Amino acid sequence: MNTIEYKIHVDKIYEKIESARKLFDAQHIVRIVAVSKYVGCKQVESLYNIGQRTFGESRVQELAQKSQTLQKLPLEWHFIGNLQSNKINALIDLKPYLMHSLSSLELALAIDKRLRVKNQTLNALLQINSADESSKSGVELDRAYDIYQQISSQCENIKLKGVMSIGAHTDDKLLIRKSFESTRAVFDSLDGATICSMGMSSDYELAIECGSNMIRLGSAIFPAN
Repeated sequence: MNTIEYKIHVDKIYEKIESARKLFDAQHIVRIVAVSKYVGCKQVESLYNIGQRTFGESRVQELAQKSQTLQKLPLEWHFIGNLQSNKINALIDLKPYLMHSLSSLELALAIDKRLRVKNQTLNALLQINSADESSKSGVELDRAYDIYQQISSQCENIKLKGVMSIGAHTDDKLLIRKSFESTRAVFDSLDGATICSMGMSSDYELAIECGSNMIRLGSAIFPAN
């Protein structure tokens, strides 16, 4: 699609976000992270040209390649994937604006150790497995508050900004809503937390209705043609 058609497509997403956020709170603000892991740099640049500035990658190598290729553009890069221990140094060196997938205290301690050596800090979100699904990473819902506090106190070079979760993998909207509401409840209990990252292309409207203020859109915002 050409630039005008693409702008119309994205504007329709904005309209859905606007409706959903008003259902939660008229003053609620929602940020979009455009998940670019299945598209190339040209598609990223096309979305940039109509106003998007924040992009997310789930693999360290892809983040490195795209951020390097597009370094002349003022983009804000987020890391949203599972991080293997042998990729910690590489991710730190890329200096992402935010890591969404801090999935355990053990991973936090390992990252913090490397950050101290490099004299750097990293903004991050604690990933919560709010639907208690074995296929997903993240801390257990009933341990999320305590682990958040442990990371905050033990990992001085990690700056926790809030929480992230993926909605329940089901067609049952009640269960999806419950997983989002549970994550939002943890977020509300955390002093100083500012980001509640929930919702992807298939469920972002529901996530916003439940209080998400950051959504991760891939296929919705990067159409196939």
